[in-house]
Amino acid sequence: MSWTDGLDPQLVKTVRAVDVQIAPRLAELDEQILDNQAKVLTAFRAHNVAESNLSGTTGYGDDDQGRDVLEAIYAQVLGGEDALVRPQFVSGTHTIGVALLGLTRPGDEILYITGEPYDTLQQVLGMAGNGIGSAKEYGIACDYVPLNADGSADLPAIQARIGAQTKVVCIQRSRGYATRDSFTIAQIEAMIQAVRAVAPTVWIFVDNAYGEFSETREPLDVGADLMAGSLIKNAGGGIAKTGGYIVGRKDLVERVSYRMTVPGIGAAEGATGSNLWDMYEGFFIAPSVTGHAIKGAVFEAALLERLGLDVRPKWDAPRTDLIQTANFGNPADMVQFAKAVQAYSPVDSFVTPVPSAMSGYEDQVIMAAGNFVSGATMEFSADGPLREPYTLYIQGGLTYAHIKLGIIGAAQATFYAH
Repeated sequence: MSWTDGLDPQLVKTVRAVDVQIAPRLAELDEQILDNQAKVLTAFRAHNVAESNLSGTTGYGDDDQGRDVLEAIYAQVLGGEDALVRPQFVSGTHTIGVALLGLTRPGDEILYITGEPYDTLQQVLGMAGNGIGSAKEYGIACDYVPLNADGSADLPAIQARIGAQTKVVCIQRSRGYATRDSFTIAQIEAMIQAVRAVAPTVWIFVDNAYGEFSETREPLDVGADLMAGSLIKNAGGGIAKTGGYIVGRKDLVERVSYRMTVPGIGAAEGATGSNLWDMYEGFFIAPSVTGHAIKGAVFEAALLERLGLDVRPKWDAPRTDLIQTANFGNPADMVQFAKAVQAYSPVDSFVTPVPSAMSGYEDQVIMAAGNFVSGATMEFSADGPLREPYTLYIQGGLTYAHIKLGIIGAAQATFYAH
């Protein structure tokens, strides 16, 4: 069979034109993949990864050499002094929550300088939800500095807002469900420099979700103190089945480890079970899988813009994460496109997604994700809240070929099946 079977000839012609259009950008991304893969390979070799490191522990997880080596690799590759890489982290939100609550104490302030945090994190901070167990309940103040109208960080306002109570300044790299663009490493560096100019001792934390290996530098390389992310996004390479990581300054990682477990234990315990093999192999291939996902996002942007949609980022814009957005302008096309993404998934292709209420979100959300790892946004998926301008957030993909087939199929079903 041919991939063109059943497709509208005009759509095939458009795809051919897109392939020519984006070829130079894809070649640049291939170079980025090589640079990041070299960095990971160097760390694996430097730490003498052995087959025995791939087997996990049970019980308390004492003396887990495989876990210790993996954390040393994460620290080296991502630019930190120490790391926690654990299957006990159930999501990115959990991992970030552990980090922020581990860093702060009653009377401190957590200040986001990249606008309002995304929905699920607002409940961790106490900005939404019932407040039980949140930072607010512990007497930790939480606030944010609004962005400029163009989506950029308001550096003068940030400098004016930081006060004596501010303990942690937070940067959310990815856009979440916001309309702004995600922040590049260069933009994060400028934010960090602005903060350091007025508060040199404040701790700077970066939510690095979707960002690992999307550039050749990471937030710690430009002065952040601590960062965190999920293993079912970039860092897990589509293989890790659960977990999260926290990496940065050694003293801060230790401080956070006591929140992860309890004082007196910290990072010394935590069984890895059968997860280490997946976590090692996933991190090893993460530069390649992430690069292919970004190549897929470039294709998505170019094709969907040619089909009349408002897309961000544009196909030739700098990329700093996996997320591609497309504004459909109406709920019918948005939902139809998501249904088609599901239909072109390797798992649960026969399932029809429907908009529904979801914990942590104010609006109904439609989610299309037929993945090998449940909820893994490293894999090809699309989701978004049903609110104007009816934006789908398309992310991930284990192979460039699958992303192309899925997007082409969704375009056919949405715009050519009349």
